[in-house]
Amino acid sequence: MQDLLPLAEKLGARLKARGETIAIAESSTGGLISAALLSVAGASAYFRAGSVIYTHYARSAFLDIGNPLPNGMRASSEPYAALLATTVRARLDTTWGLSETGATGPTGNRYGDAAGHTCIGLEGPDFSRAITLETGSADRVANMRAFARRALDLLAEALG
Repeated sequence: MQDLLPLAEKLGARLKARGETIAIAESSTGGLISAALLSVAGASAYFRAGSVIYTHYARSAFLDIGNPLPNGMRASSEPYAALLATTVRARLDTTWGLSETGATGPTGNRYGDAAGHTCIGLEGPDFSRAITLETGSADRVANMRAFARRALDLLAEALG
């Protein structure tokens, strides 16, 4: 996580300076995105909440997104990442909603994605993007770090 902290500090400062807020819905990163953003002193000025949406039980309880997913959507996909980001943003009334959903490894997920696959969604003012990252690695911890880093990088791109 140490490698995420310098970027998280910059992002926290930008969010504070802009008076903006963020909520996180992450899965295979296990809370690393939230932890990085919360490591910044004064995070309460911009961080509303973070949740680890690792199962459909959590998705239903925390985000009120039922099972099965709408329109034949599947987890660990860009449309699903966009849905998570949009939903967490709306439910917590934040400027930004950031999500991550993937397969850290050492094996793939039940949807057919290989280890090292994640989709990240970010929703905000005049910004809506979902991306896929494939690391090609089965190293669970390294993938968790890589996924969290890419999510924070996407937020940095959006904030300028």
